[in-house]
Amino acid sequence: MAALTLDRVLTQAEALPADEQEMLESLLRQRRIETWRQETAAEAKSAIKAFRSGKLKTQRETSANRRGSFAPHQHRLA
Repeated sequence: MAALTLDRVLTQAEALPADEQEMLESLLRQRRIETWRQETAAEAKSAIKAFRSGKLKTQRETSANRRGSFAPHQHRLA
């Protein structure tokens, strides 16, 4: 079987009737959305696991550390 190329797929898709082209477009979009959702869920689970194991800090902790290390020294005026 010959390898599929994007050009070949597009040529074949263009040969479909208009309603089937629209259906193909919708199916591809839905599949990409579902893939994105699954990837996002996997990344979230990984982040939660890392947070619970102490490998990640909360955003508040990170911000406090930055403020402490980058804040200019405050001088009191007499």
